[in-house]
Amino acid sequence: MRFIESWHSLAHTALAAVAAYTALVLFLRISGKRTLAKMNAFDLVVTVALGSTLASIVTSDRLPLANGLLALALLIALQYAVAWANLRARWFRRLVKSDPTLLYHRGTFLEAALRGSRVGQDEILSAIRGAGAMRMAEVAAVVLEPDGTLSVVQDGEGGRAEGSSLRDVRGAAPEQDRR
Repeated sequence: MRFIESWHSLAHTALAAVAAYTALVLFLRISGKRTLAKMNAFDLVVTVALGSTLASIVTSDRLPLANGLLALALLIALQYAVAWANLRARWFRRLVKSDPTLLYHRGTFLEAALRGSRVGQDEILSAIRGAGAMRMAEVAAVVLEPDGTLSVVQDGEGGRAEGSSLRDVRGAAPEQDRR
């Protein structure tokens, strides 16, 4: 077992790491905060792909630095294009973004939605505790967001049909949330 392959290999790794990291930071600053936001499945894929690409650039002496930097730039450009199309084309938004799903509403676990989303009641209870609610009566709804997080809507936080935070949630009818 060798500890060092060669000094040249170590120097290449150090140079590639500094150059690729610097380029990635620069690319991310140019592309804006949205590039690493957790807003939909494509955002997660891009974040993982950026990390994997950065690791490949740093650890592979067979991958030319320019190729790796081009890959980073292309991933960020594709993310930008998806975000741009998502804002401008409704059909594209439906294609790439899932709807939020109502899992719990005013004392009732919505079993079909839980099964369909593969979420257990224990996860709902954990999210409710994490939101600081002691009693279930304090909670109007729990929603599975498109990024996989659970949002807890406490009672009185917009439970009217007009202006409700539940207006775009699958399974939440406006008349269902009136009180």
